[in-house]
Amino acid sequence: MTHRSRLSGFIIDCNTGDLDAAADFWAQALGCTVADRDAGDATAEYQMLGDTPGDLHIEVQKVDHPSRVHLDIEADDIDAEAERLEKLGARKIAFVKRWWVMEAPTGQRFCVVKMKYPERGAPAKTWD
Repeated sequence: MTHRSRLSGFIIDCNTGDLDAAADFWAQALGCTVADRDAGDATAEYQMLGDTPGDLHIEVQKVDHPSRVHLDIEADDIDAEAERLEKLGARKIAFVKRWWVMEAPTGQRFCVVKMKYPERGAPAKTWD
């Protein structure tokens, strides 16, 4: 199935009890601002950074697993993109709310999320 995808951005997973402090640290470390302290929802705690280099999407997320950084790939059809990535050797770990958590053949976890602003940023790659 023809679809489009591209790098969405980076999520800084923080195993912390103080998401505000974590977001403040990363904003200052990266020379950004905290654009939205309430970017999450009832079951996920995120804070979105603003004034990022190249308008890159960067969020700080409170997690229960060890701290790490993961990337998101955004697509206009997340199921088609997950299938394309499986053919390259990735595997699906779980469908969470509205995105796929996947694992690369080399063990890195990443997410496939719905494309929010197709008109912004670098053009998406079209896949057949």
